[in-house]
Parts: sequence; structure tokens; C-alpha cells
Amino acid sequence: MSSPVDEVLLRSLAPNVLGVLVRRGADFAAAEDAVQDALVEAVRVWPADPPRDAKGWLVTVAWRKFLDATRAEVARRRREEVVDTEPTPGQASGVDDTLQLYFLCAHPSLTPSSAVALTLRAVGGLTTRQIAQAYLVPEATMAQRISRAKRTVAGVRFDQPGDVATVLRVLYLVFNEGYSGDVDLAAEAIRLTRQLAAAIDHPEVAGLLALMLLHHARRASRTAPDGSLVPLAEQDRSRWDTASIVEGVAILQAALARDRLGEYQAQAAVAALHADAPTAEETDWPQIVEWYDELVRLTGSPVARLNRAVAVGEADGPRAGLAALAELDDALPRHAAVAAYLHERDGDLETAARLYVEAAHKAPTLAERAHLTRQAARLNNRRDRS
Repeated sequence: MSSPVDEVLLRSLAPNVLGVLVRRGADFAAAEDAVQDALVEAVRVWPADPPRDAKGWLVTVAWRKFLDATRAEVARRRREEVVDTEPTPGQASGVDDTLQLYFLCAHPSLTPSSAVALTLRAVGGLTTRQIAQAYLVPEATMAQRISRAKRTVAGVRFDQPGDVATVLRVLYLVFNEGYSGDVDLAAEAIRLTRQLAAAIDHPEVAGLLALMLLHHARRASRTAPDGSLVPLAEQDRSRWDTASIVEGVAILQAALARDRLGEYQAQAAVAALHADAPTAEETDWPQIVEWYDELVRLTGSPVARLNRAVAVGEADGPRAGLAALAELDDALPRHAAVAAYLHERDGDLETAARLYVEAAHKAPTLAERAHLTRQAARLNNRRDRS
């Protein structure tokens, strides 16, 4: 009786197989197509005839796929020269090329959306259809996006150093997409970040992995059975994933001990303080403010300043939070929602209700819009009864 193919294993092997083909002389676009063809072949063949050496099997099949495609283009002499120097099939290099693939797929010449798509396909091993479903776009649209991205990086040398910060931004973009279609992008981002952490010893890579784990630990409690959003303070903390929290905190502590603080470590420290509080009332808000101070120092990010205003409002009172908020541009996303919350905390229900309505109109998702609209209705009902 045949057993199903381990898709996680296939995805984990994909970047190494791609790296082998590129090092053998294949151009990136053709090599990536060949690897995808090999993965499809593995899904078809392995259930009935599993290989002893999964990576070696994929290298052999992918190389043959590449050679078949190359031979079909007889007019291109340079590729014919690659065919003439065919190495022994099945010999998989012991070099792990995963890190260089991360750098290549997050190349600065790519747009963020293209870098995300190429990373998911080349490093993550996802099919174009899966990526298209995850981003709720037609498969043809995603295929064009990936093709353009592959053409863009076609001339980039494989041995050039890459920018870790760019790779981390791409992975964080993947993580923030969450779940859609048949691919859980948050889980996929965690898997890819684990893979990156195994390939490079960098405290910010560890910081991002810790941040993802700590956020992901709260996933089950973020929405009610009817799909409505549940704010952090109202979440059922018994539903948080304790194992992910413990792992995330341990990874973060090890990263912080290296005394090379970065933005992802600072964000993870905030998430850890939320995870450590038995109840919302016991949250260590003064320490969270200190971490946001570090984050603002590191990045100057307006979003970090906005979140800091919320933390100041919790630590020092709503008027202190409003004073911090007054220093920021009111065109910032979520500015009206934060102002509404702080005005409600300060007892100004009329202003808060008006701002919740304003925030609802600006909300980027239907779930957020519905949540903010309910907040406005709740306050208006309170005012009507008083």
C-alpha cells in the first residue's frame, strides 16, 4: 500500500536542489522550472516507489528536466555547452545553497510582492496555483509575476552577498498574510525562517523567528466563532499555544544575550511581555514602553510610535497616551482607532464614538471595519442610556 508524499520534506529539499542546478551552470529561471517539474514528478512517483535518497532523486530528475528543456533550444549554443558537461546524475553537493537563494529571491531590484512570490516558489517549493490562491489572485496573474521576477534576477551572480534585512522583511510580509486558500502562509513563513536560522547565525533572524512564534501562539484566540475579531485584552489566554510561547521566549533570550539588538528582537520582546502576563491587567506596560522606545530608536518607524502611544496610555494614563499621539501624523493607518480607544479610556465617549466610525471607514479589512463599527455602536448605546 502506498503512503502519501511528505510535502514538508519536498518543500525543505527544493532550495537545495535548485542550488545544485544553479551551481552546475543552469540559469535560475530554467533551473527553478526544472525543480518544480521534479517536485510534481515526486508527488506522482514516490507514493508507490519512495526513493532511498530523496534529495539525490530530486537532483537527478530536476537535472534531466533541465537538460530536456535545454536540448529543445538547440539554437542556443551556450546552453548546449552546459549539456556537454553533464555531471554524474544523482550526485548531490553537500553545500547548502539555501542562504544564497534567500538573498537572490529577496533581491533589491524586485518589488516586495514579487520577492514574496519568488521566495514562496523557489525557496518554499509552493506551486504557482498555491501561491495564487493564498494571495487571492488568478493563477495566470501570479505566473506572470513570478516569471517577471525570475527574469529580473536572471543575471544576478549566485555567489554575491545578500542583505539579511531584506530577506527578513520578505519573510515577515509572508507571515503577515496569515492564512488563505489551502496554504497557511503564517506557518510557511515560520518554516522558512527556521530554515534560514539553520543556515545563518544572526540574532535578528532568531528575533524574527521568536516574534513569529509568539504571535502565532495567540492565533486560535484572535477570532470568535462568528469570525469577528477579539482584541488582545479580551482573548482567552487558555487557548494560547504554550509550547510556541516557551520556544519563542527561549529563542529571544538567546538572541538578546548576544547584545546586538535589532528591530525584530525588540518587537519580539514586546510580544513576550504580552505572552508572559497571566491576565491583561497584569501586563507590564512600563517595560513595554521601554521596548517601544528602543524600537523607535532603532527604526524611527511611525507605526512603532503609534504603538508606543497605546503603551504610554496604558502605563501612564490615557491623557499621556493622547499627548504622545498628538505628536504623530493623523493620516497614519490606525491613528483614528488608537485615538478612539484612548478617548474612551479618558471618558470622552462622544469623541471616541466619532473616531471609531472614522476608523471603520479607513479599515483595510472587512473584519476590522466590522469590529470598529461595533465599538462605535456600543459607545452610542451607552450614551443613549445615560
